Amino acid sequence: MTKVLLKLRGLCVAAAICLAVCILPGVRAVAENPPEGPAESLYLQLGQVGLDPARVYQVRGASLERSAVHITLEDGTIGFTQDIVGRITGAFFEGDGEVLLTPPNEVERRSMSLFTGMAILEEHFATAYFRFNDDVAGELRPDLRAMENKQEFVQRWGATARNLANGDATRLLMSFSRMLPVKGSTNSAEQREALPENAADRFLHARLQGTKLGIFDVYFDSGAAEQIQVGRAQSAENGGLYYDVWTSFSTSDAWTSKASREPASKDGKTREGRIEVRRYRITTEVQPPKQIHARARMQLEVLEGGPRMLLFELSRFLQVESVKLDGQPVEFIHNPAVEGTQLSRRGNDLLAVILPQPARSGQKIELEFVYGGEVLAEAGSGLLYVGARGTWYPNRGMAMADFDLEFHYPPGWTLVATGTPMATSAVETSAGSDGLLTSRWVSERPIPLAGFNLGKYKVATVQAGNVPVETYATSGVERDFPSPRIQVIEPAPNDPAYRRPQLVVPSRPSPARNEVTVGEAAARAIQYYAGRFGPYPYSHLALTQMPGRDSQGWPGLVFLSSYAFLNQEQREQLHYEPYRILLQEAIPAHETAHQWWGDLVTWNSYRDQWFSEGLASYCALMMLQEKDPSGFRLVMEKYRLDLVAKNKDGMSPMEAGPVTLGVRLLSSRFPEGYEEILYGRSTWLFHMLRTMLKDTQEGRKGQSTGSTDEPFIRALRRLRERYQGRSVSTTELLDIFAEDLPPALRYEGKSSLDWFLNGWINGTSLPKLELRGVKFTPKGAASVVSGTILQKNAPQDLVTSVPVYAVIAGKQQVLLGRVLADGEETSFRLSAPAGAHKIVLDPNGTVLTSPK
Repeated sequence: MTKVLLKLRGLCVAAAICLAVCILPGVRAVAENPPEGPAESLYLQLGQVGLDPARVYQVRGASLERSAVHITLEDGTIGFTQDIVGRITGAFFEGDGEVLLTPPNEVERRSMSLFTGMAILEEHFATAYFRFNDDVAGELRPDLRAMENKQEFVQRWGATARNLANGDATRLLMSFSRMLPVKGSTNSAEQREALPENAADRFLHARLQGTKLGIFDVYFDSGAAEQIQVGRAQSAENGGLYYDVWTSFSTSDAWTSKASREPASKDGKTREGRIEVRRYRITTEVQPPKQIHARARMQLEVLEGGPRMLLFELSRFLQVESVKLDGQPVEFIHNPAVEGTQLSRRGNDLLAVILPQPARSGQKIELEFVYGGEVLAEAGSGLLYVGARGTWYPNRGMAMADFDLEFHYPPGWTLVATGTPMATSAVETSAGSDGLLTSRWVSERPIPLAGFNLGKYKVATVQAGNVPVETYATSGVERDFPSPRIQVIEPAPNDPAYRRPQLVVPSRPSPARNEVTVGEAAARAIQYYAGRFGPYPYSHLALTQMPGRDSQGWPGLVFLSSYAFLNQEQREQLHYEPYRILLQEAIPAHETAHQWWGDLVTWNSYRDQWFSEGLASYCALMMLQEKDPSGFRLVMEKYRLDLVAKNKDGMSPMEAGPVTLGVRLLSSRFPEGYEEILYGRSTWLFHMLRTMLKDTQEGRKGQSTGSTDEPFIRALRRLRERYQGRSVSTTELLDIFAEDLPPALRYEGKSSLDWFLNGWINGTSLPKLELRGVKFTPKGAASVVSGTILQKNAPQDLVTSVPVYAVIAGKQQVLLGRVLADGEETSFRLSAPAGAHKIVLDPNGTVLTSPK
């Protein structure tokens, strides 16, 4: 399956837990980062701590309780680590232990079962390594007994414990950075002793050697949006390494499949110390084909005080030279990501910046980063891949901020960035070097991300009303672009003029030749969406060619895959299937839709990202449906088939989980699960919402498909009006669709779409619908039809809005109404017009049922 619609973005997923899961320690000492500063010294101690021979004990009947995490040390030996700043921060256990954890809802129980075969984690373990920031040693003390042969235990497990210490050093530094000397304090030791304990900050990581499941991690982190997480690194058959998240949830049990409607932390950030970036000012010198050197200044506002350490994502290929706070050098630590994690897959590492004193609520600070490296990749002559090697500027996830970007680059290249181009001097020169072109781009409104692209482009401009659409493309494609097959034309047997076969060698595609066509496609999308969702959010749209199959969008700027620039003949020469050609043709419309859904309105957490991808895909397909209904049905049917296609183990992508698992769908069990679910099922969910709202509205007759006044379109306009410049959660999204919900969609009389959230958005099934016991009863000139709808291959509590049609004279089908099928069997009774002689369910295929 093509990956051209995969939208790559920085994702902020359970940030605090990610510290422990996603990074390996590593300090890169550079110019203005003082070696062996207090933070670095503490960090190294935390990452190299070993077992203390004087703290080895027999343990029996001890337990550790952290909300839903229950760990029992039945019988064995435990050794604690040496003190760091007067604290014990780790322990190693050998013996007989057990962990018990019950996920709080059906979604998480299914996820746990997918990876372990059990809905509940109940596993004995033989060894365990613990890291913590609280008094675990004190909790276990009543169950500890003195023992002999302590040194033997340390010799056996000391090296293992020291090696494992690395993984949690950054997370523990977050906790203990509060104990670092404060700049300007006359007595740092007394100052540290006077600091109150932060009882709200509790962290426990247990790496367990299970008797059945092997090695896995259990995390409890009070600072994370979802405080409990279980998982492990796992290789897939395709050779890729993944970090499989078995379960992740909040201790408050606020996110459940039945009752709860919001994640524990609405903004998805860690609970303590919210600090927002308000403005970026980035000056970058680009040295094609690989290098950049940049100075990024950012203005931050402290919304909740307390932290001494701030975390940023930055490409692993960029080396930080210095970090300054309000003009003064500060310590920083560059932490490499663990392979297989989402952080690693984004090509990024974590950068920790240590503040000279705790941040204060209301404080405004300015940070300056100087860094450089090979973040670009050359794909062909004049064609670069800017996003191939991670994030090009330090960022704290998707959050709205103002951007002021200035670039210096060699003549002969064209640079395009997010924002509006500002007037600058055409050429900037410096002694001993060639002249550099300068361009400056300033965002028109706060945006979640910023990007740029550079190439030896040709440009074409078209208009979408008053919005200019500029398309930038090179004369060639990337070196590894597939070549069409050479065609052999055999001479006709009865034609004496031609006795030799003719060879037809297709030419390599030239995107620049098709850039007007691509620009016109995006312009049509802008006009289509603006007429339905409200004005285009930015002053212009720039489409730039990007090597590879993936496309990527930024506010006002789109990186379009080279495949999007192919014409019909070129796609046919590559022998693409019809559905794939349709999807490739829809790439400009899909990425343009993200200007509304993903850039103007962002998602709240990884559990809500599905709406951005699904809605962008569906908006593009709405345009296709009006132009080519059969093509629309072909794509939707392909999405349906892909969800149930079996792999060699007999498993299908639909089993990877619901759309609300977001990036967790990308796992060793289903390397393609993210794509199949986030694009296929998400698109179907919006199609179901649209059709059931349209079918049940009053006065629906005579309203054409794509009408700007249909309920689905009205809801999207409200979404844009209320959440522009903000993030939206899944439940907030559904609440907008549920406004003025027609009676036919009110399950149990409630004006709510919770039944759709529980069964379809948080569900995975594709039910099979059948009719039974249909009976027509005459009533005047018409009749009453009754019967039973069966839902098979579905959970017992699944609720589905099923369209019921009657067949009248000839083969004409008339919609009688929608029935909320609840569970395995649901009786219905509907009025039918004269001449009705047959009942059919969903003849137009508007419900995501199993393939027929």
